[in-house]
Formats: sequence, C-alpha cells, structure tokens
Amino acid sequence: MGSVRSVLCAGWMAVWLSACGSSERAQVIAPGPQAAPQTRFDLANRCFALKSLDADRFVVRQGSGYAASGSTLDGAERFYMKPTALGEYLFYARDRVLLAGNGAAVEAATAASALSDWRLETTAPGRYTARLDALGKALATDAQGQLVLADTPVELAFVPATECTAYPEIPTDVIGETYKGRGVDQPVVGFAEVHTHMAMGHEMSDGKTRVGPSAGGALYGQMFHRYGVPHALEDCEQWHGPNGIRDPEALILDQEPLKLHDTQGWPTFVDWPAHDSQLHQAMYYKWVERAWKAGLRIMVSEGTNIEALCDVARLYMSTVRPDAVGFECRDMDLGIAQIKYLYQLQDYVDAQEGGPGKGWFRIVKDPAEARRVINEGKLAVVPGLEFSNVFRCNVRFDPLGGETSGCTREDIDRQIDEIWELGVREIFPYHDVNSALGGTGIFDGLALNLVGFYGTGRFWETYDCPNGGEGETYFYDAGAYMTTALPGTGNDPLTQAVIGLLQGPAPIYPPDRRQCNARGMTELGRYAIQKLMEKGFIIDIDHAELSIKSEMIAMAKAQNPPYPLISAHGGHGGISMEQARDILALGGLIYPMKPNGRGHVEFIEKLKPVWQAAGRTDPIAVGYGMDANGIANRARPRGAGAEPVRYPFTLFRGEDWGPMFAGIAPVTFNLQTIPESGKTWNIDEVGTAHYGMVADYVEEIRLEGGREALEALYHSAEAYLRMWEQTVNR
Repeated sequence: MGSVRSVLCAGWMAVWLSACGSSERAQVIAPGPQAAPQTRFDLANRCFALKSLDADRFVVRQGSGYAASGSTLDGAERFYMKPTALGEYLFYARDRVLLAGNGAAVEAATAASALSDWRLETTAPGRYTARLDALGKALATDAQGQLVLADTPVELAFVPATECTAYPEIPTDVIGETYKGRGVDQPVVGFAEVHTHMAMGHEMSDGKTRVGPSAGGALYGQMFHRYGVPHALEDCEQWHGPNGIRDPEALILDQEPLKLHDTQGWPTFVDWPAHDSQLHQAMYYKWVERAWKAGLRIMVSEGTNIEALCDVARLYMSTVRPDAVGFECRDMDLGIAQIKYLYQLQDYVDAQEGGPGKGWFRIVKDPAEARRVINEGKLAVVPGLEFSNVFRCNVRFDPLGGETSGCTREDIDRQIDEIWELGVREIFPYHDVNSALGGTGIFDGLALNLVGFYGTGRFWETYDCPNGGEGETYFYDAGAYMTTALPGTGNDPLTQAVIGLLQGPAPIYPPDRRQCNARGMTELGRYAIQKLMEKGFIIDIDHAELSIKSEMIAMAKAQNPPYPLISAHGGHGGISMEQARDILALGGLIYPMKPNGRGHVEFIEKLKPVWQAAGRTDPIAVGYGMDANGIANRARPRGAGAEPVRYPFTLFRGEDWGPMFAGIAPVTFNLQTIPESGKTWNIDEVGTAHYGMVADYVEEIRLEGGREALEALYHSAEAYLRMWEQTVNR
C-alpha cells in the first residue's frame, strides 16, 4: 500500500461511505462475425438474431415485450450478447434495452439486473436453452408465440447478424494485436508489474452475491462487475456526498474540507480517476488490458489491508451506515477475499474472450506455468498478500511491557499451506504496523505511529538510524523524523480513538534525527521467514524494519542454495547500499515504486553501479511497482521541458526498438477516449491517471531513455521469472 498520507485516508474513508448510482450512454453499432456458434461460450460479444426452433420463427419486438413471430432474419430483433459470467449473458437490444423477466412475462428493461441475467445451456451444437435463475424459470413461448417464463424451456438458435448496438464498455484504443512468445524455453520479452492491488474496491465480488468492501470500503469502484463498466465505475455521490463534499481525502489528507470533486464516473469521468486521487478505482480490467497489449507480461496483485484503520473506520462509519458494523476488517480474511475476487475476474475475462482458458488474464502458480502463459501472449498474474497481521500474527502490548501474540507456529504452518493452496505466491512478512513477527519499517513520523498504537497498544520505540538514515550509504532513506503531535483538531476518528486509549503521555522523540524501529525480528518471525523460504514464496523485503532486512538477508544467504529477495515497494523502512548489493547478489531484484518515464530512467542510472557491484552479469532489468489501488498517488506528469508523447504512438517500431524486439509486430496506441462522452486522458497533462496509462508510460520511457531503457524494462519479466525459479528449483 501507499504513503502515510494515503494510510491515514484508509481509516477515514470508511467513516463517510454509503452507496452509488449509475449512468449509461449510447454505444457504437457493432457487427458480429458470421460463424455460427456451436457452444454457449461462442456467443460472447457478438451480434445475433434469436430464433425459436420449436416455432421456426425469429424473435421480434412486440409492444413492451417480444414474440417469436418473425419469418425472416431481416425483420428480427438484434441482440448483442454481453457475457456476465461463463455461459451467462445479457441480451442487449438495438434500442439499448435488455431482455428481462417480470413475473411470468418477458419484457424490455432499461437497466441490467438479475432479472436480465440469463444462463444458457447447450442442448446440442448450435441449440440452446435460456434460464433466469433469479426467478427459477426458463425462456419459453406461449400459444401465440409471445416470449414468457415457464418451467419448460423452448429450444433456441442464435443466427449471426449485424447492426447490433454494443453493450457499454471502455475501449482500449489499440490498433494491432499483442505479441506471443518465441518458445517456452526462450527468454521472455515483456515487463513486470511487481506491486499492485487490482482487487481493492468497495465490493469484492462480481455483483451476483455481496461479499463486502476491502479496507472498510476505503476505495470506490471495482476492477470489474458482471454488468460492466456502468455498474463497476458509477457515480460516487452516495459515497463521497454531493459534489464530493464528504470525501475523506479532501477532509483529512489535503486538509481542505471545502474542496469538491465531480462525482460522475462512467462515462464522463470529469474528476476521477486522477493520478492524485487515492480513493477511486484505477485498475478497471479494460485499463489493464491496454497495458497488457503494450507488453505487460507479469503482474503481481496483492490482497492488502490495514486492520487497525479498518477497525476505526467501521466503528465510526456505523453512524452513517448501520451495516458497517458487520464489515470484515481482519487482514487475512480481507486479503484472501481479494485473491478470490481475482479468480472471478479470470473467469469473467474468459467469458468475454469465448470460453474457459481463452482469456488473456491468467493466474499462475509456478514459473513454468507463467512461461507457458506468456508464450501464448497472455498476462501471467501472481497473487500476493501485503498486510501487517499475516497469518493472524497480531500483537498486543500490555502496560507492564509484556506482549500477546495472535498466532503460534502451528497457526503459521497451517495458514502457509492454506494460502499456498489458494495460489498466493508472493508475500510481505511485514507491513505498516508492528506484529508478532517483528517491527515495521518506519517511513512516516506521525500517522502510522497513531495507527500502530491503536492496533497494538504501544507507540513505536525507536533508535537513531545508522549513519543518519540517509546519504550515500543508503539506496533508500531509512526511518523518519518523528513527531508526537496529533493530526487536525483532535476531532477526527483516528485521533479520538487514540486519545480514548491513551493512559499516559505520548512518547518524545529526538526531533533532529531520523528514527528507526527498535522492534526487531522475533523468534516467531524467524520461524515464519524460514517456513516461507522452505515453501518457495517470493518474499518482498520492503516494509520490514531496517535491522530485520539485514536479518532476512542473512537468512537468505544461509539457505542452500541462497534464496532471492525482492524490493518492489520503494524500500519502505530504508535499504542501505550494502543491503541493496546483497539483494541483487542473491539473485533478487529492486524495482522502482510508481515512477513516471523520467523517474524510471533516473532509477536505471541509480541502479547501474549497484547491479555491477553485486556481480550481476545478466542484462540490467527494471520493471516497476505502481501501487495502483494501494490508497496512494500515482505518477504525476513529467513536467515542463519533457519531450511530449505524441498520439497516436506506435510501440515496437523505430530505431529505439533494437534486435531484442525483432519479429514483434508494431502496435499503435491512440489517445484514450470514451466515445460516449469524449473524455480523454493525455499522460503529459494528467500523469498516470489510471492503469491504462501504462502503455503511455512505456512511450515516456522511450522518449527519456531510448533503447537502453526499453531493454531494461522489457527484460524485467524474464528477470522476475528467473528470480522465481530460484525459489522453487532447489
């Protein structure tokens, strides 16, 4: 997750939330392929006329409903078949209404719902039935041919047609097909996103069955919804208030209580998403698809949470939303729910692409599977977890100096097996709050200390960071300058929660020296790290206390063979130059956190001498960790003096694309535009407003660093896979 500014936001957000509205605009006319469908999956995003095989008649519009009474294809109603799940569809008519049940009748509905969500079954190749699970009935015809709901279904055929109205969706604005690999035994050409939170949002399901929000509903919007973008990215007024007046980001983070924002989502997106908007969805799946078409081949998506903030949020949010009392806040439970939501997205993308296994979004469980997926030209998704109380290893400190752990060695063993079975392969053993495993890496001097006190019952105990915590001996600065001041006026929920628990004076820290966390790795922490290595997890060293990082590196060196570690999150808590060299020498990686193109190239220059000092002879590799949806800002525009991105731009063509890219067909990226509203996103103006801007970010890297920078970027997926192979091939 993101910065201190964003961390404080997470608790506040849930205090002000409620529900959301919707908007919907006209779509383009879309023809369909002429091949006759054979299975229920073949209908996806295609145009058809519907025919009753029993009556040998086409379905036509008749009054407020429909009838199987047409004798020719020309007069038949057209339906755009929009998948809601594998084998389940919306029938979207030319006049932008949906075939829907209403009691025993079948009528036109203006909005998608369970009453327009049909499950198809294939009775024979090209022959189908349709059932409406919400009413427990099937699509049938009465004696007059009227479409009705009944127990016994009518057999249907879908006849390929043209002149449909496409269901609303965000376009990728890409011309050309993305590339496949050169063989599973050949180096991967592609880049790696190593730190993101795609499944964060105000609901962790496809919309059929409510699961609940992540992090107390801190972030509005969903990565997908079974009824598409009009439901996933709606107007957020009921969450942020009229004109955004109740937006916690304005109230707390920006300290501008009268700051407003336009709450409209799809299709106008007036004020969000934006690079500095932490509390709106940035990873809608179509935006990720655009990034994949630019060469994204590895994506780590971590379930995340800050349990103490979530607890504060739901306590105060119950005054606004009575159901907030029941919101889940435990780190492990929310993290696992987010991983399960990723599997729902995999199925949803499969449904859009024509059936099981056909989608471009593939969750992988080992590097060999990742290589196979990438060789097919698809995106390999690695599930991960990032929160403090991993394995429910909370800690509570008592006033006499003792502590109580929320987990045992047996708990750790059991839960390691459970998350491994779920498909989790990358993990943060430490995060923003002290745990039974050890101390958090301090990078903020106020808000997280308050959060930690609320979560554990004790403020941080600190020491002066070695060598001042900054300067030439550090790759990333360590610790922070601490303060004991409370935020705002003391009337906010977090401060009030801390004051209510505080039974003595707040600690006093040296004001002129960077402070590191005195809580080191515990015996339980050593046990957990060893077990994670034995199992083969990819371990991210970031967020661990500076001394714990050294101990993790020592443990990694002691393994036979040595065990690689990764830093993908800006080195929170600090990384010394010696630690950086050790990470790389172990076969690990250090990738930058949410840079723009200029920052990415600057990071390559910073990494070069460390890469060489570590004895690395493989090509330098630099992916990135965008921390999108991590309740954090994303990269701002490069600013004045930067050579602008000129739209449309074409990747994989030109002198900067050297021999590494031989045989890869050019792919052109237009300015991202919403046809229904004319909304556009130009990276020079808005920065990384959402994840679809990653393709534009690649063009920034080309402009800033040329061939060398592009090769470092497109080596990053291969470097990640080689690191992963070190964890499993032992």
